[in-house]
Amino acid sequence: MLGYSLERELLKTSSNGSYASTSLCFCNTRKYHGLLIVPQAQIDNEFHVILSSLDETIIQDDCPFHLAIHRYPNEIYSPKGHKYLESYDIKNTGKHVYSVGDICISKELLFSSEEDRLIIKYSVEKCDRSFKMQFSPFLAFRQRHKLSKANDHADTSFNKIVNGASFRPYSNYEPLFIQFSDKKTKYIHNPNWYYNLEYIREAERGYESQEDLLVPGYFEAELKMGECLYVTAAMNKIKPIEIEQTYIKEAEKIEPITTFDSELRRAAKDFLVKRDKKVEVLAGFPWFGRWGRDSFIALPGLCVGLKDMKSFKMAIDTLIIDMRDGLFPNIGSGNDSAYNSVDAPMWFFWALQQYVEYTKESKQVWKEYKDVMVSILDSYRYGKTKNIKMMTNGLIYASEENRALTWMDAVIGDQPVTPRRGMCVEINALWYNAIMFSLELAKESKDEDFISQWEELSENIPQEFKNTFWDKTFGWLADYVDGYHKDFSVRPNMVFATSLKYRCISPKICQLVLDRIYKELLTPFGLRTLSPTHKDYKVVYYGSQKERDEAYHQGTVWPWLLGHFVESYLRVYKECGYEIGERIYEGFADNVNNYGIGGIAEVYDGNPPHNPGGSISQAWSVSELLRIRYMLDKYKELMEGGKA
Repeated sequence: MLGYSLERELLKTSSNGSYASTSLCFCNTRKYHGLLIVPQAQIDNEFHVILSSLDETIIQDDCPFHLAIHRYPNEIYSPKGHKYLESYDIKNTGKHVYSVGDICISKELLFSSEEDRLIIKYSVEKCDRSFKMQFSPFLAFRQRHKLSKANDHADTSFNKIVNGASFRPYSNYEPLFIQFSDKKTKYIHNPNWYYNLEYIREAERGYESQEDLLVPGYFEAELKMGECLYVTAAMNKIKPIEIEQTYIKEAEKIEPITTFDSELRRAAKDFLVKRDKKVEVLAGFPWFGRWGRDSFIALPGLCVGLKDMKSFKMAIDTLIIDMRDGLFPNIGSGNDSAYNSVDAPMWFFWALQQYVEYTKESKQVWKEYKDVMVSILDSYRYGKTKNIKMMTNGLIYASEENRALTWMDAVIGDQPVTPRRGMCVEINALWYNAIMFSLELAKESKDEDFISQWEELSENIPQEFKNTFWDKTFGWLADYVDGYHKDFSVRPNMVFATSLKYRCISPKICQLVLDRIYKELLTPFGLRTLSPTHKDYKVVYYGSQKERDEAYHQGTVWPWLLGHFVESYLRVYKECGYEIGERIYEGFADNVNNYGIGGIAEVYDGNPPHNPGGSISQAWSVSELLRIRYMLDKYKELMEGGKA
C-alpha cells in the first residue's frame, strides 16, 4: 500500500495559479509538494510553498492515532498514517477514507477557483462516540525550488483570529490564515522545528532532499457521528460562516469524472491561469512556469477541449506583450524573459491557425494580428536577430554558441546535448506553414501589399526544402542541415513536415516518413526522440540531472508529439489511422492514474514498460490528447456521413 501510494501524486489547483500537490497518502516526496503553494508577487512572483502539510491525529481514550506520514533519513517513516488509509475515490472532489477502530472519517480537498484558498472537508462516516481530532500545520514559507532550514530568526509567534490563527515566520511574506468552521476549535501554541524531512524523488533526481519545517502548535476540535468539519488555509481571512458555503459552491463547479474525456478536461483547467486580467498557460506541474513554446502548442487542445476560445485569445494577447524583435520569451516574462527559442514564433502562427479553424474568424484575426505576424516574418527574413536568419534559398538557419534554440533544449554545463545548429526540419516546416497561413488570411482580406511581398518567396520553398532535407537513399528527412553536414538521425521532428496544413513534401514522402516513425519511434505513450538503433539512444529517463538531461531528447518518449503523428496518420491512412488514434487514446485512459492522478506525464521511458517521468501533468501532453479526441470525433463524423 505504501509503495503504491508514494508512486501516485495528487494535484489540486485554482484558476489563478495556486495549487496543492502531494502523494496519494499525503507523504510529501518532492520539495514541490505542499498543501498551499502560491505566488508571492511582493518577493519574486514565483510560487512558494507556504503550508507543507497539515497532520491529523485522532484522539480517543487519550490514545493518539496519527493519520499523517513523513519520511526521514534511513528510510524511516513516522508517523505511519498510511496504514489507516482505507480507500481513495477520484470522482468529484476526490475522497480519502480512513478507518481507526470504530471511527471512519473521510477527507476531501479542493481549491477556491478565484483565490489562493485551500479548503479541506472532514466527514465523520462512522463512530460510536465523540472523539477529538488535532491538526498540526507544518510551515515552509520558501520558494518552491528551494528548501527550508531551521533558523533563529523565524518568527514563531501567532495571531489569534476568528476560529483560527495566523502565522508569518518571515516579514516579507503574506501571512497564512488557518480557520475552522467550528467555533469551538482551539489553538494550542507550542512551536517546534521538525528536522530532516526527506523527499525521496529529489534524492533520486540528484538534488538536496532534506528540509526542516516549523510546527507552531496544533488545533483541536471535537467531532461526533454525522458531523462535518471544514478547514481553510489561505493568504487572507474568511468569515467562518462562509467556509462551508464556499466549499459547497466550489464543489458544484467541478465536473464529475465519468469518462477519460472528462478527466482530461478537468486536467486542462489546471494549466489556464487567470490573474490580473491576463491568461497564461503553466507548462506543467509541479515545477514549470510559463513557457512561450509550450503555451502556443498547448492552447489549441486545451481550449478546444474546454470550448473556451476567450481564454485562447487572451493567452495569445498576454504573450504578445513580451514579444521582442520578432521573438517570444522561451521562459519568464517582463525583465526575466529569456529569448532563446527559434520555434516559439512559428508555433504562434500554428496556434492562430487552429484558432481560425475553430472560430472561422479569419478576417478578424488578420485585422488584429497582421502587424505582429508581419513583424515576426520580417525579423526572420531579414535577420533582425543575430542568431536567426533566412538563407538565400528561403530556408531558416539558426545557431547560437553554447545554446540550444529548438525544443530539444537540454544543456549540460554550457554544451547542448542536441545542438541541432543550422537548418532544422521542423523549423522550416513551420516557417513555410506560417508564410502560407499568412498569405491565406491576406488573400481573404485582399491585402495585395502583403501578397506581393511574400507569394513569390513561398513558391520556391517546397523545392528547396525537399532538396535540403530529403534523400531517397535513406527514405526519410534529415533532422538538421549545417553546411555540407546532413544529420539523418531518426528523430520525431520530421513528423511536423507531414502534419501541418501547408506542407513542403509530397503525399508519397509523407507516407514514407510516417512509416519510418511508426517503425522506430512510435510507442503507446508518445514518440521516441531518437531511434533505438542509434548509438546515443538512452533507454530510461532517470537519475541525476546530468543523466536525465542526457536522455531527455535521446530516446525519451514525449506524448505531445502524438497529436501531430495522429493528424498525419489520419490524413494518409484514413480508417487505419483512425483505429491507431483510438488505440493510442484508450491506452492513456488505462494508465492515467499511475503517476499524476488525473494528469498526463511530461515524458515516458523509451523502452517498455515505458515508465512515466518528469512533471506529473504536462500542459501539452494533456492538450494534444484532447486535440486527438477532437480529430478522431471529427473524422468519425465524416466517416458516418460518407465524406472521409
